[in-house]
Amino acid sequence: MSNLVAIVGRPNVGKSTLFNRLTQTRSAIVDPTAGTTRDRQYGKVDWCGREFSIIDTGGWVVNSEDIFEEEINKQVHVAIDEADVILFVVDASTGVTDLDDHVAQILRRSKKPVILIANKTDIGDARYNVPEFYSLGLGDPVDISAASGSGTGDLLDMIVKDLPEASDDNHDEHIPRFAIVGRPNAGKSSIINAFIGEDRHIVTDIAGTTRDSIYHRYNKFGFDFYLVDTAGIRKKQKVNEDIEYYSVIRSVRAIENSDVCILLIDATRGIESQDANIFSLIQRNKKGLVVCVNKWDIAEDKSLEAQKRMEAAIRSRFAPFTDFPIIFGSALTRQRIYKVIETAAEVYHNRQRVIPTSQLNTYMLEAVAETPPPSNKGKFVKIKYVTMLKDSVIPTFVFFCNLPQWVKEPYRRFLENKIRGHWDFHGTPISIFMREK
Repeated sequence: MSNLVAIVGRPNVGKSTLFNRLTQTRSAIVDPTAGTTRDRQYGKVDWCGREFSIIDTGGWVVNSEDIFEEEINKQVHVAIDEADVILFVVDASTGVTDLDDHVAQILRRSKKPVILIANKTDIGDARYNVPEFYSLGLGDPVDISAASGSGTGDLLDMIVKDLPEASDDNHDEHIPRFAIVGRPNAGKSSIINAFIGEDRHIVTDIAGTTRDSIYHRYNKFGFDFYLVDTAGIRKKQKVNEDIEYYSVIRSVRAIENSDVCILLIDATRGIESQDANIFSLIQRNKKGLVVCVNKWDIAEDKSLEAQKRMEAAIRSRFAPFTDFPIIFGSALTRQRIYKVIETAAEVYHNRQRVIPTSQLNTYMLEAVAETPPPSNKGKFVKIKYVTMLKDSVIPTFVFFCNLPQWVKEPYRRFLENKIRGHWDFHGTPISIFMREK
């Protein structure tokens, strides 16, 4: 079951700093200027064995001169609506403001678990202002310093405690789950209709574990899988959200509930930043990938040369991971639709592939002998043994050597390319770890 945590609050209270602290990245831009965050950031957090997605939103403002005010506020509403837990960040150094009261009113109406976070308690006497925030009516404020990390461990404990427990979704774990993802108007609904539109009597709709995922059981033409469908689910009476942002939030849930993602790209529009955002989500969640260039039947140039240029552009944009299938088709005319399903099934089987240890050592140790790791400060790395971990989420290989700390990323990529060149892991990410023998 996927979990979403949203960070909300007025501008310049430290939301992006907290996001970077919890995700252990520097993805979000941090600047003293209020209103710096306009585009949303998405990250993964793993704490005490529980993993969840976290979203950084723009600061809530009213009656400002910022031309982006309306769009930012819409996106905050979407985040509140979709999140399982909400982190409401306030600034302890300034105390309660009118904007804090405004946001608190919205959060009280949301009926969602809210953790009130008093940030910047390391500044002067700010810690003594924390009791003021009881007036917001959102429970005990948690005093932290996102900049220094003080109190964030206790905060993570509280978040994990408030997350919904993973439940049994009554789905056969041995049946693959394919998610259709992509930016708006890329053809997700059309391709879903192409998959399940005919012979509906052998397709079963099963409510998913999350509020907005529907599992279609597809079992014809020799295939048997769940299709994770998020298109058109839970339509609002008043649809006024940022559609690009809304699509990514839905994609988070669809991707986390899948084994293989079918990423649709609109052939008439080419590759856009939204495609790259969704691809990064797929990579971050370590899912299999099939890229389907949809609407190829109405592309201006359908020549083989144009197809090669498009394929090269996609792989270049999604590098360094380039070992995934790309299919050119049309959901409307059902061109190569069967190929999409067939390829997704192959990628799923590649994720399950297990290489016998004897074969792995025979081939990889010979490759290592021909091209050993570069020496570092006169020290030579000697790889003695390699094995493949069983029951891992993705294919995972462990190389045992004398100095694992000296094996750098370029040589790891060399090992990965050797593995991919000899065994078929097309479409699935793989992990390589170095351990001391």
